Amino acid sequence: MDYNKIRNVAIIAHVDHGKTTIVDGLLKQSNTFRSNQAEMSQELIMDSGDQEKERGITITAKITAVNYQDHRINIIDTPGHADFGGEVERTLNMADGCLLIVDAQEGPMPQTKFVLTKALALNLKPIVVINKIDKPGSRIDEVKDELDDLFLELALNEEQLHYPVYYAIGRDGKAWDELPNDPDQSQDLSCLFDGIISNVPAPDVSPDEPFQMLVTALTYDSFQGKYAVGRIKRGRIASGQQLAVVKKDGTVVNAKADKLYNHQGLAKIEINDAVAGDIISITGISDIQIGETIANPSDPEALPVLEVESPTLKIYIGPNTSPFKGQEAKFSTSRQIAERLQKELETNIGLEVEPDGIGFLVAGRGELHLSVLIETMRREGFEFEVGRPQVVTKEEDSQTVEPIEEVIIEIGADYVGTVQAELGKRRAELIDQFTTNKGVTKLIYEMPTRTLLGLRNILMTATKGTAILNSLVTGYKALGSNLAQQRNGVLVAFESGTTTSYALQNVEDRGICFVKPGVKVYAGQVIGLNNRGDDLEINVVKEKHLTNMRSSSSDGVVQLTPPVIMSLEESLDFLENDELLEVTPESLRLRKKELDHRLRKRQKSNQ
Repeated sequence: MDYNKIRNVAIIAHVDHGKTTIVDGLLKQSNTFRSNQAEMSQELIMDSGDQEKERGITITAKITAVNYQDHRINIIDTPGHADFGGEVERTLNMADGCLLIVDAQEGPMPQTKFVLTKALALNLKPIVVINKIDKPGSRIDEVKDELDDLFLELALNEEQLHYPVYYAIGRDGKAWDELPNDPDQSQDLSCLFDGIISNVPAPDVSPDEPFQMLVTALTYDSFQGKYAVGRIKRGRIASGQQLAVVKKDGTVVNAKADKLYNHQGLAKIEINDAVAGDIISITGISDIQIGETIANPSDPEALPVLEVESPTLKIYIGPNTSPFKGQEAKFSTSRQIAERLQKELETNIGLEVEPDGIGFLVAGRGELHLSVLIETMRREGFEFEVGRPQVVTKEEDSQTVEPIEEVIIEIGADYVGTVQAELGKRRAELIDQFTTNKGVTKLIYEMPTRTLLGLRNILMTATKGTAILNSLVTGYKALGSNLAQQRNGVLVAFESGTTTSYALQNVEDRGICFVKPGVKVYAGQVIGLNNRGDDLEINVVKEKHLTNMRSSSSDGVVQLTPPVIMSLEESLDFLENDELLEVTPESLRLRKKELDHRLRKRQKSNQ
C-alpha cells in the first residue's frame, strides 16, 4: 500500500467526553462490520476489558483501523484519565494527528489539558470535535472560547493555533463541519472521515531505507504468544524476514519476523508484508520490550527511547500476614507476587517496582492507576496486603519537592461552604471560583497530591454524592508539613471469631459499622469508624448468655443499620499509616499493622 494513503490518528479527550463512542461510530459507519455482526448493536466496542466496562473508562490504549474511500485510517483510542498517562505517552508517537473530543457542556477539563499538551509536544495535527451538542446545558460558544485560550497557552508554534472544529453527537453517530440549526436532522460521520483525510498528514517516514520500527506496545494471546506493536518508521518488512533487535542497553540481538498482522476493526489480519507508516504487530520475537527498536540487520540503528513522566504515588504490596492468609486465593507468596509485578512492568510503562523487605513498593501515576493493578491481581487469584498510598518526592537543587495538582471541583451552591471548609483544612490554595449559566459552581484549587488523598470520599459524603472532582499534576513544590489525621479513629475487633447481632449493637452506639452479623473477623481487624478521634477496641463476637428469664429467640428482633461496605478505592483512601488493607479475591479487610492490642498500646506510648 502507498504510505501516502495511510492516516494515523489518535483520539484524545477528558474522561467521559465521548471519545470511545466516536470511535464506535467510525467503526460502524466505515463498513468494518457486517450488518448482522453483534458489534453493530454494541456500545463502547473498544473498551473490551472487564474493568473498563464496569468503570466506564478506557484504561489501556487500543488500536483499530478502518478503510474509507481509498485510504487506510489507523485509529488509536487512548485513555482519558491522567493516571494512565503512560498509555497516552507511549501510543501518541504512532500518530500524525489527533481528534480532540470536548464535551459541549463541560468544556476543556484537566485531562483535556494533559492529553493536548502531549499531542502538541509531538507536533500532532489537532482536529477539535465538540461533542454532545444536544445536551440541554451545552454552551458551545463559551467552550470554543475556552479552547482558544487553551491552545494559546499550550501551542508550541503558530500553526498549532489553526485547527478545524467539528460538532458531533457521538452517541447518534452524527457530525457536522458547521454548527447545525437542527441536531435531529439525518446525518452521519462522513465529514469527520473527510476531515481526517484532508487535515491529518501522511506519515513522515522513509520508505526506501532499511526497515526500522519502535516497539510501542506488547500484546499476548495463547496462539502466537507475544506481539510487538509499533509504527514502521522506515522501509518495508515481510513475514519470515531476518531482523535485529536493538535493546535498551545498546546491544543487538538477532531475531526473525514469524508473522505480520495489521488491524481491521477489532481483529488482527495476517499480512505478508507492510510498508513504512503503517501500524503492525510482529510475532516470533519473545525477548522484546516496549521502547526497543526492531531493525534491518544491515543497519541496526535505535530510535529514541520513549520518555514517560515520573510516578507520583507509591504503595506497599506484600504477602498477606493476617490470620486468614491462604484461605481465599491461589497465589499468595512473595515470589508469586514478584513474578506478577515483573510481568506487569513489561506493558505498564508508567509503573515502577522496587523490593521493600518481603514486599514491594509499587509506584504509579495516581490512585486509580494503582487500584486498577490491585483489582486486576485480585481477580487473577492473588492475595496480598496493601499499605497507605504515599507521595513520591524528588530532590531538586538540594531540596525535597512533592507533586502539586490542579483540582477542579464542580458543586451545587448549597455545598460550596462545606467544600471550602474541607479544602481549607488541607491547606489548598483557591485559584479561581465561578458559577456557570446552569448554576453549578466551579472551584479551582492548587494543592499537594499528599493532601488530596482521601478527599474524594469525604466530599462525596459531605455533598450527598453530588460533587465532581478532577485533578491533574501540574508540577512540583517544596515539601510541606504533615497534615493532622483527617478522619476519626477506628473501631478494632478485640477478639477473633464470628460477629453476632447482639455484639454489633454496641458498635452502632459508638460509630459506623463495616461488618455484618455472621462474618469471621480476627483480633486487630478494623470493623468500624469511631465517633471520636481515638481508636477503640470492641468485642464484636460475644453472644448473649441465655437464662430461664430469656429465650434464644429474642435475638431475632435485633434491628441493625446496614454496614458501610467500602470499595477498593475507598478502602485505600481510608487507610492511615498504622493500617493495612488485606486484599483477596473474595474480601477486602481493613486491619491494624500490629494485630496484638498490647503491642499497639506499647508502640503508641513510645511515640
